Amino acid sequence: MPAKGKHRRAKNNPLARRFVAVSTGGAALALPVFGATAAEAAPNAVHSAAVERAVTSPVTYSVVAGDTLSKIARVHEVAGGWKKLYQDNRKAVGDNPSLIHPGLKLTIGAKPKPKAEAKTKAKTAAKAKAVSAAPAERADRSTRTSLAPKPVAYANNLDGWIKEALAIMAERGIPGTYEGIHRNIMRESSGNPLAINNWDSNAAAGTPSKGLLQVIDPTFRAYHVPGTSTDPYDPVANITAACNYAAARYGSIDNVNGPY
Repeated sequence: MPAKGKHRRAKNNPLARRFVAVSTGGAALALPVFGATAAEAAPNAVHSAAVERAVTSPVTYSVVAGDTLSKIARVHEVAGGWKKLYQDNRKAVGDNPSLIHPGLKLTIGAKPKPKAEAKTKAKTAAKAKAVSAAPAERADRSTRTSLAPKPVAYANNLDGWIKEALAIMAERGIPGTYEGIHRNIMRESSGNPLAINNWDSNAAAGTPSKGLLQVIDPTFRAYHVPGTSTDPYDPVANITAACNYAAARYGSIDNVNGPY
């Protein structure tokens, strides 16, 4: 015969009921529900009143028996819930958000760390600076482009050939003046870039004088100025090679007043 009272309903464990109620919402709510204490102590009346107030600015909260991160986050209306509260206090709580003990100090409504805030401000300032500097940089580049010297166009005649040759000679450090070059051209070829001497000793030796300043091929090749044509009949190439030769032998084309 069964002992008296054997079929009485067992008393429910308050702790077990709380776990079941939370578990019905899904596995995700098995996260911090309990404090580290085995039983909830009777909350202090003054402390309880403080817990019930919503937090509008960062405050320090002291954990009491029976507290959980979920409860604290709910009572203090923490945006982001217990996860945000845990994130703000991870260093104090540790790796297990379910284990909080009475007396633990939590910061509720924590502000961003100064370093992160300063970093954000620095990035914002850098972006603003880049945006404001972009138009100025484009304007500066535009100014530099507009100030760049334009290529000089020389006339395709004796005057243009002499002026272009003088510009190249100035870059190469070859002496000579417009008057000296013009004077020798008029004597040697009368300004004809295709002039050739087929009767003097050079011609007899197989190297006739050619071009505006009547330069023989060996001399042209030896004193050719880089960047100019390799054709001895080219007016500019002929003038610069002849002036280069005259500078080496006479000091300048200006010093030449006869056959050279």
